[in-house]
Amino acid sequence: MHEETAKEDLVPSSDLVVHKAENRILPIFEKSLNEKWTEPFYFIQAADTQLGLIVNYGDGTINDQYPNITWEKEIELCRQSVEIINNLDPKPKFFIICGDLLDAMPDLWPDIRKRQQDDFMRVYSDLDPSIPLVCVCGNHDVGNTPTKETIANYQASFGDDYFSFWVGGAHFLVLNSQYFEDASQVPDLALAQERWLNEQLQMSNDLGSQHIVLFQHIPWFVQEPKEDKIYFNIEINCRTRMLSKFKKHGVSKIFCGHYHRNAGGWDENLELVVTTAIGCQIGNDFHGMRIVRVMENDIQHDFYGLDDFPQKIDLNPTQKTKETSSNKSNLDQKCQRSSPIKTTSTGHRRSSTRP
Repeated sequence: MHEETAKEDLVPSSDLVVHKAENRILPIFEKSLNEKWTEPFYFIQAADTQLGLIVNYGDGTINDQYPNITWEKEIELCRQSVEIINNLDPKPKFFIICGDLLDAMPDLWPDIRKRQQDDFMRVYSDLDPSIPLVCVCGNHDVGNTPTKETIANYQASFGDDYFSFWVGGAHFLVLNSQYFEDASQVPDLALAQERWLNEQLQMSNDLGSQHIVLFQHIPWFVQEPKEDKIYFNIEINCRTRMLSKFKKHGVSKIFCGHYHRNAGGWDENLELVVTTAIGCQIGNDFHGMRIVRVMENDIQHDFYGLDDFPQKIDLNPTQKTKETSSNKSNLDQKCQRSSPIKTTSTGHRRSSTRP
């Protein structure tokens, strides 16, 4: 066997690739070491690497291709993301992918999913080890209707499905959004997450955390808080109840994926940010990632396509108002073009019904 082929066949242990949470805590980001504000920092947020979706879904006109599926394009895009992140100056505190890491459903195509996971681990094993890779579960990671088996399998590969961590006085909470979408097979797990969430939010308030930020896969809404239920958001009664809870406890940002387009909006002082995919695009956005700067009294974010990603990151950018940030996030909202456009916005509000 040639040396190059042998290297391709090697699959790094997920423990060496993914920074896994255990017992709902993310190692090195424990509260005791990070609960006090120190200085501005930034992280990279992405979503939907989803190896396999481009061939299986494409522009939405392709019928289900499983089991005849490939994911070479996603591998190329993920490798590009690694190269970008490794060359950032200064280094980000962490890199987080907000769900749908892989495309093959765990309950339908476990053998294909294992191959997709192996390639995911191979690609991201090249990430600078000083930059923790943090993973959030999506519906394609635990199933549209998760079971205890699909949750356990996810945890074995990627760590806890919900957890918290602290960086420089900011409190970050990672949620399993599928429990809000369909917990019919795991009501006890959904209840446990919500009890844990209540405790975390209260603790954050008691300690006076600098910021409270949430990560999840499915957004509560994609345009505005009172929109109707569609495939890409959470049912409105659950949504209203949870958004009220988040606002009560001072959550400032919620970062999501799932929509495969940039979108989002505000609910009073709470901003929800939907980041398009590294992988398959449904709208007109480019494959890309988001730079999120955390300052003492503000959090700012900018989306960039992979082909237009800056290398030098300014941690003291021009101050933005809420209106400026919101408008910038939707500059192309009215530009409904049939061919891709280059953008650093979040926009394109068309709905679809699949990923």
